[in-house]
Amino acid sequence: MSTYTIKSISENYKMTAYGVLLEDYNDWAGNAAKTAAKKAEITENGKLAELLALADGQEYQINYVVDGKAWRGFGVMGEFDVEGAAVLDFLAGDYIVVPGSGADKDRLADEITGKVFGGLLQEITDYKYVGPGNATFVKAAGNGEFYGEMWLRAKKIEG
Repeated sequence: MSTYTIKSISENYKMTAYGVLLEDYNDWAGNAAKTAAKKAEITENGKLAELLALADGQEYQINYVVDGKAWRGFGVMGEFDVEGAAVLDFLAGDYIVVPGSGADKDRLADEITGKVFGGLLQEITDYKYVGPGNATFVKAAGNGEFYGEMWLRAKKIEG
């Protein structure tokens, strides 16, 4: 399986999500704890299920920049008016798509994120990640395995 592909999105789209601002981008343990707490909160209070029911049922883990700060959340494709949720703009253009697979559904999005930001982006020389956000989904692939993809908006580097 290739490490990434480039796919083009022809129209801007929106995602609706619940999330947390991460004050210190380099506080990996603290950010993971904040993110896990938010996920537990919206799972337990039914907010995430409510959002999934409004959309197509596919959950996304979303990283975004809000007011110059890192933000991480969980949400769906589409724009929904739901109290406490943020509506995020994703722009048309080229996207770096990084696939992954594994047996642990709850860890797969983080594994793909780690692969991307742990070195893969530096290896891609013909495109540059431009944001302002990225999104990862994970779904069942059968036989106890899961498949996921991270989508990151990028610009072709003109040589």
